[in-house]
Amino acid sequence: MRTSYFKLASAALAIVLTAGAALAQNAGPMHGHRGGAFGSPMFGFFGRQLDLSDAQKAQIKDIMTKERPTLKPLMQQLGQSQSQLRQLEMGSFDEAQARTIATQQSQTMTELAVQRARVEAEMIQVLTPDQKSKLAEMWQKHEQRRMQHSNQGAPTAQ
Repeated sequence: MRTSYFKLASAALAIVLTAGAALAQNAGPMHGHRGGAFGSPMFGFFGRQLDLSDAQKAQIKDIMTKERPTLKPLMQQLGQSQSQLRQLEMGSFDEAQARTIATQQSQTMTELAVQRARVEAEMIQVLTPDQKSKLAEMWQKHEQRRMQHSNQGAPTAQ
């Protein structure tokens, strides 16, 4: 159960980053961050690491622009359900209502995860075979760091 929560949370974070880049459109660098492609430091990082060509950057930007109308309402739904849960926490808590909101939130997160995977698959098709290999290596290293980080706080078996 805990693992699936972290997978959903990780998917939501990835979607937030993806949607943020999509919504940034032609925005300049964010305050305090070095902006990359599409006003997102994350995409700037990947663009530099993968050495994307200008044509590839343009293709990825087109994909994000095209997908914005699909992702934006889902992100808004997720934000609304989070606000509703927060209101329940701060007011008179109703467990049945909280469960209903959490179920809706779970369905939204599932849809976001599916949409993120679809969009990422489309963006990956823009990459060359060498860039795909490098991206796979970067993802593997990221997963290893994430696992090390999550194991640091875990109690040890005795």
